[in-house]
Amino acid sequence: MIGERLPPHDINAEESVIGSLLIDGEAITGISGFLRPDHFYRERNRWCYEACLRLMDRGEAINQVTAAHELDSADRLADVGGAAYLSHLVSVVPTSVHVVHYARIVERTATMRRLISAASDIASIGYSGGPDVDSALTQAEELLFGIRRDYGTRDFILLREALDPYLESAGGLPDMAESGKGPIPTGFKDLDMLLGGFQRSDMIVLAARPSVGKSMLALNVTRYAAGTGARVGIFSLEMGREQVGLRLLSAESRVDMHRLRTRTTSREEDDRIIDSIGVLSDMPIYIDDTPLQTVVEMRGKARRLQMERGLDFVVVDYMQLISGPMHRRDLGRTQEVSEISRMLKAMARDLNVPVLAVSQLSRAIEHRQSHRPILSDLRESGSIEQDADIVAFIHREDKLTTQDEWDRAHPNEPYPRNKAEIIIAKHRHGPVGTLELVAQDRVGRF
Repeated sequence: MIGERLPPHDINAEESVIGSLLIDGEAITGISGFLRPDHFYRERNRWCYEACLRLMDRGEAINQVTAAHELDSADRLADVGGAAYLSHLVSVVPTSVHVVHYARIVERTATMRRLISAASDIASIGYSGGPDVDSALTQAEELLFGIRRDYGTRDFILLREALDPYLESAGGLPDMAESGKGPIPTGFKDLDMLLGGFQRSDMIVLAARPSVGKSMLALNVTRYAAGTGARVGIFSLEMGREQVGLRLLSAESRVDMHRLRTRTTSREEDDRIIDSIGVLSDMPIYIDDTPLQTVVEMRGKARRLQMERGLDFVVVDYMQLISGPMHRRDLGRTQEVSEISRMLKAMARDLNVPVLAVSQLSRAIEHRQSHRPILSDLRESGSIEQDADIVAFIHREDKLTTQDEWDRAHPNEPYPRNKAEIIIAKHRHGPVGTLELVAQDRVGRF
């Protein structure tokens, strides 16, 4: 029977790891980056390894004497078998030269045990028989993904390896997007010059007040990126998929959105619409309009899309409509948004794609003399500013000030109708700055 079988483990490898450390304390630097105490199957070997880690943390020598003292201080020496057991460990291996090999065996068998445990948990999820199949599948994927993420922890690589993606796709931003390795171009030359495109594993926050053009700009970038071959996944928590499709069609065809909705287009516009539908249909854009999703649910869906069809870029519209973590219902909304922000950044890193997260700005901006947004205006900001690699604001004075108000305050300056400033307020990898775009609201384009 499967239930009677012992879980995978290798006591010889565990003892060889500890024995190697007691012979050569410096050997711990080669394994501490990936080997954890909970990887050990036998409890007393886990306690011995924990003692070695504590000695390392304090910068103290690791050997049979110091390990015995550390275990004794933690009231564990007798539990592991006393000094006699440490002597046994030292006798197991003649040298520490193979310590990494032994440690990888311990890590591998621990991963197999986690896999067995996850299989049991997945079976329990299945037996629960709940009506929400998508939620059950997401939970199962999370269990397996957690194991894959932890196994084979990354280590240092040579600089040459880090530069390979750039060297392989040095022909410009669009080519880099097609390669599936480089930055995602935005389609705005000045913005791409400033940012170098959206970098893999980055979280980009695009924020503005309502009706200023957040979704419009996000969809403009989506359309351009997909046109270069980048595979884009959109989580639209505010608009339905038909509305997203209509906005993309209006922008591509340059046909007034209202005329599209009311079907009052001319014959010439109809020709453009048909051509644009053909262009958009060939673009690898995937839309999920499920409302009130959690980041865990979105990450599970994005991961499936990446495995099944490929994924280079994720757009989330918008952050404040994301549901908080199921397991943290005790959080206030600011803490909840902070947790959401942290998880979006983790999703970008896990999937190795840029994540563009649209966000609201607080109302405080409307009550200041200067309407230009600043980082503290991020609504329910929490840790959004800290987690984001790029924070971009859209500022449109014509959406906040009437022409009469403008003329009174700026009698010698023309009213900035349709003038949009894109303010890069934070850029972890480079300079900040401001550039100007012209908003074409009727056709959903900048």
